[in-house]
Amino acid sequence: MPKAKYDEIYMDLKQAIEKNTYSYGSLLPSENTLITQYDCSRNTIRRALAGLGEIGYIQSIHGKGVRVIFQPSERASFTVGGIESFRETARRNRLNVVTKVISFSIVTVEAQLAEESGFPIGSEVYDILRVRYLDGKPLILDRNLFLKAFVPGLTAEIAERSIYDYIEKDLGMQIVTSKRTITVEHASPQDKQFLVLGDYNCLAVVSGQTFNADGVMFEYTQSRHQPDYFSFHDTATRKKKEQFYEK
Repeated sequence: MPKAKYDEIYMDLKQAIEKNTYSYGSLLPSENTLITQYDCSRNTIRRALAGLGEIGYIQSIHGKGVRVIFQPSERASFTVGGIESFRETARRNRLNVVTKVISFSIVTVEAQLAEESGFPIGSEVYDILRVRYLDGKPLILDRNLFLKAFVPGLTAEIAERSIYDYIEKDLGMQIVTSKRTITVEHASPQDKQFLVLGDYNCLAVVSGQTFNADGVMFEYTQSRHQPDYFSFHDTATRKKKEQFYEK
């Protein structure tokens, strides 16, 4: 399926902002200019701009236009509010990525794992341990659990490439929602074995449960990050409180 026009414009503007063509604090061209530039409707431009606003790249300023609020970071930036694969994150941060599968097995969920992950007791899941290398450095240790009934045919070879690509393109399943918790934890012996921690004795740990379009939780992941190289970002807007008046 070809990408929608607004998605192409979104990606083009996003890349222009990341390359500093539109620098931090500057204003994007006006809607009319963008309509002419991309030969599209006003609604198409507005949908593309809305997407950039949702990820914190731009902000509409009443009476002035659309201001760029994106600032490049020296650390790889992992989104909290969005859902993207590790390879998508690496591409966005312009990093070379290699994934090495340490272990790949099928296990039956018992009480302790059910409590940790949220999967029902008795479920069969793929249990995958992977090390993520960015620019040659082992910086992330991922433990992924995928519900076998909903991700059939998963292999270690697929896990070394992109499981999300396999889920979306080969299986045709829609990935919709991810609930995440970020904690700081002491480094385990396993962390010290596979990651280069330097002087750190702790890691940033992101735990997440991911759901498909039917509301089924098909994935539980715990990503353990070397703290010196990563930042996590989200974009929030303050909503106006509703006004209640007594009659």
